[in-house]
Parts: sequence; C-alpha cells; structure tokens
Amino acid sequence: MLTNHHIDLTAAEVASLWTHYMSDTSAICMFDFFLIHVEDKEIRSLLEFAMELSQAHVKKLQSIFTEEQHPIPEGFSISVDVNRESPRLFTDDFHLFFIQNLGKMGMEFYATALSNCARLDICEYFTECLNESSKLFNKATEIMLSKGSFIRAPFIPASKKVEYVEKQSYLAGWFGHKRPLNAVEMSQIYFNMIQNQLGRTFLMGFSQVAKLKEVREYMKKGRDISDKHVEIFGSLLSEEFLPSASAWDTMPTDSTVPPFSDKLMMFHTSVLNSVGIAHYGRSLGVSPRRDLGSNYVRLTAEILQFAEDGMNIMIENKWLEQPPQATNRDKLANG
Repeated sequence: MLTNHHIDLTAAEVASLWTHYMSDTSAICMFDFFLIHVEDKEIRSLLEFAMELSQAHVKKLQSIFTEEQHPIPEGFSISVDVNRESPRLFTDDFHLFFIQNLGKMGMEFYATALSNCARLDICEYFTECLNESSKLFNKATEIMLSKGSFIRAPFIPASKKVEYVEKQSYLAGWFGHKRPLNAVEMSQIYFNMIQNQLGRTFLMGFSQVAKLKEVREYMKKGRDISDKHVEIFGSLLSEEFLPSASAWDTMPTDSTVPPFSDKLMMFHTSVLNSVGIAHYGRSLGVSPRRDLGSNYVRLTAEILQFAEDGMNIMIENKWLEQPPQATNRDKLANG
C-alpha cells in the first residue's frame, strides 16, 4: 500500500525497536570477547556470523531512530563494557550453546515483534531478522549435532491410535495416582531445564568476576535459584524414568578477572529473568496436570522476586536505561 503521508511508529513498534537495539548492542559486546578466545574454527565462524548480524541490526536501527526523530538508546559498547585483556571466562562449547539459544530466543522475540507491527517497512525488517535468527539457530544446531554435543529431548513410543481424555483424573497431580507426562508437558519441562542450565552457567561465571559485592551476591543467588530449578525439572523427568539433559551442562573457567562491566552482566541477567518468566507462563498454559501448574506458579514467583531485586540494584547504580514512555498528562496539567 502506498501512502502520500508519513505514518508514525506505533508504541508497539517503538518498544520492539528499542528492545532489540539494547539486545543487539549487548550481544555485540559478548561476541567481541568470545571471539578473542574461541579456538574452534566452526564456532568462530558462527560467532563471526552472529556478530555481523547484530552489527547490521544496530546500524539499521540507528537509521530508523534518526529518521523518526527518536533518540538513539545508549545501550552498550565494547569500549565501555568489555575488558578485552581479561582471560577466557567460558568454554567454546558454551559459546556454541549460547549462540544456539540466542537464535532460539531471537525467533521468539522477532515473531512477537512482527505480529505487533503495522508499518510495512518495519514488518519487513522484523521478517528479515526472523529469517536470520532461524538461520543462526540452524547453523548452531548443525554444528552441535556434528560435534555430538546436542542433547535431544526424551523419546516416547509412537501412539497406536488417537485417544480422547475421558476422566477428570487427567488433571490430577497433587494426590493419588498421577498419569504419565504427555508430550507437550514433557517438552516444556525439558526446554525450561535447558534454559536454566544456560542461566546457571552464565550466573556462575558472572558471580566470579563482578566488581561490586552486591552484584556478586546477586549472581550467586541467581546461580542457586537456577540450580534448584534444574533439579526440580530433572526430578519431574526422572519420576517418569526419562533422561535429563545434564550433558548440556558446561562450567565457566576459574577466571576472576571481569571481562564485562557489571552493568552489562546485570542487563543479561535481567533478560534471562524476563525470558524465564515468559517461558514458565507459556508452560503453565499448556500443562493441565495440576502439580505441574503449581510448580510453574511457585517458580515464577521466585524469579519475579529475584528480578525485582536485580532491578533495584540497576536503579541504585543508574544502570537501568528507561524505555520510551507515554506522556505524563497529570504532570503537564499541574504545570
């Protein structure tokens, strides 16, 4: 559709563009440091590809903000938020694990952004980003499969016929007999366990290198929460005699020299919190067994409190960049 007038960005479009600018500038900082230490040639090539994508996104986003007369967010920069002289903190296997999950999260975020867009040029931009995230995820998965480091979700036998739920006991889970996990519930448990393993390794590494004591203590608390959640999800699978994904687990090195600013590490932790809350909410909605719902509600509440504690640390240290917001009409009316 052609128009002879300029269409302003909607709040939803501004929100998506702002959020992805913050994410891409933070990712560039991570990639830059990973590329200094990565040894595996295939993983290096993948990191370079991811870096190129994020750099192109930032350039495009800056152009959009300028054209629309919106301030360009400060975000993050290598010169301020990365110590390139710091020793390696994470292994090559973790770099690969991180990139694969970044592609996974990118597909989710860009699909949501696209679904909230109205302007065709912004729709096209997020469509391109969605395709790029899919390509990044597929490349990472291919490398993991070739190296034997990809751990699949549990297998279940093929159904012999289509069945319908006949009794209310299908929802039971607190007392008495519990039916076996269905495939949808199982996939959500597995997914959440994998995400918590990623978070646990990140927070373990961050707790070793953070400069401020309050940030170190916060990261240690998050590490312990992630560890507990991994155990809970693993036990749900083991009760069904299904394997957990412990082989995904990869530890950071013993470095205590900070490669990233505390601000950057707190931002990444806040992203992990947001993703975790969203995934638990989705899992709650598709898990009819009552004990699973109870677990997701309880674990979500724990992350919400942890996330609030992190926000308070970021506010106190003036690290929390504020997204664009609506006009305060009361303030204008009161002079």
